[in-house]
Amino acid sequence: MAESFSERVSPSLTVWLLVPAGAVLVGIMLLPIGPTPAVIGGVVVALVIALLLWRVSPAILVRDGMVTVDRARLPIQLISAVDILDRPQTEQAMGPDLDARAHLRHRAWAKTSVRIVLNDPEDPTPYWLISTRRPEELAAALGHPIESR
Repeated sequence: MAESFSERVSPSLTVWLLVPAGAVLVGIMLLPIGPTPAVIGGVVVALVIALLLWRVSPAILVRDGMVTVDRARLPIQLISAVDILDRPQTEQAMGPDLDARAHLRHRAWAKTSVRIVLNDPEDPTPYWLISTRRPEELAAALGHPIESR
């Protein structure tokens, strides 16, 4: 079966600016030792920060009747509803409305999210809350009516 949705929720341009900023700061810090350690240190820090930002970016995939968010997998038939949340609704869902049993994959650099409500009597998890930049497409790929709250 063909892939119906794929997204990596990578950081925004503003967050990516931390990479050269961190490299420059480490380079300045190491400059009294010498220019070579300053350059090497700056490059290493830039690579480490970039790798860390990439690793913490959620990967969402809907394919073959499963939704996969990083290593977590969920059969689509267990989904009872999909709610699209804008920024204020996401903040509310992550704050006062948060259920401690929920599965979260939230990143502050994504302004929108989806709440995937589960219908599995064997699982105490009431819903998944996932950051995404394309919530309408994700909801459509999950095959559930789009409901804005």
